[in-house]
Amino acid sequence: MRIATFVYQGSRQVGLVSADGEAVTPFALSPADAQRGVLTLIEAAAAGRPLPGVAGPAIPMSSVRLEAPLPLPRRNLWCVGRNYHEHAKELQGSVFKHNNSNPAVWPIVFTKVPECVIADQADVRLPGDEVSAQIDYEAELAVVIGTGGRNIAKADAMEHIYGYTIVNDVTARDVQMRHQQWDMGKSFDTFCPMGPWIVTVDALDGQHTRVRCWVNGELRQDGRTEDLIFDIPTLIETISRGITLYPGDVIATGTPAGVGLGMTPPTFLKTGDVVRIEIDGIGTLQNRFV
Repeated sequence: MRIATFVYQGSRQVGLVSADGEAVTPFALSPADAQRGVLTLIEAAAAGRPLPGVAGPAIPMSSVRLEAPLPLPRRNLWCVGRNYHEHAKELQGSVFKHNNSNPAVWPIVFTKVPECVIADQADVRLPGDEVSAQIDYEAELAVVIGTGGRNIAKADAMEHIYGYTIVNDVTARDVQMRHQQWDMGKSFDTFCPMGPWIVTVDALDGQHTRVRCWVNGELRQDGRTEDLIFDIPTLIETISRGITLYPGDVIATGTPAGVGLGMTPPTFLKTGDVVRIEIDGIGTLQNRFV
């Protein structure tokens, strides 16, 4: 299934996207439940409740405005750095040279605040050169937790996934270097485009898919999740060590090679740039930088 959060005739709704992506059928949810987006359905599934009934006929996608499937995640998003082999190589002499001296043992984990999440087609706001002049893109597959737990074993981890979506882990590189930690440079307002919807785990194998990113039509990133240094079960096992994961938690799994910082010379985003990310089996996430 592909499940979307959207606005139709002024109200937020959650619905099932058609196989061709041309329509969405709304679920029968109260306004309060619809405000929480797909999180309402994730929590219901975790509690063993079935999907709600439909609230009416399918609506053409051209008549709705997609929102992030989780418009306000329940807490910070978990994110993983340097998790593709070629991406780790391209940044070896940069901001990351003093981090993770033994990358074969533990992943780098940081967070982004939930308030930075925006939707497909929404504008990403550049903060101005006085705040950051080095804004970068990072195309990522994001795992959405379905069944929570603590100290989840790697062998059981895939059973805890509800589905997958796309995120752009937008980053202020100079802020990232300045503070020698990652949360601040990752959490500016609008710095986490998410969407266009969530694809449930029965419809996509996130361990075998392709992640691509274009900037102004130029292909910059092209990687496969088979190339992750730490695979999805390992990430779930690691992040849940002593920390309870909850339904609706999001884990961004890292970005392939081809980011602006890794180019020669480094090439950062500017006003008017359009970043489009496509993940096979999910769809496309596109945002303009303004």
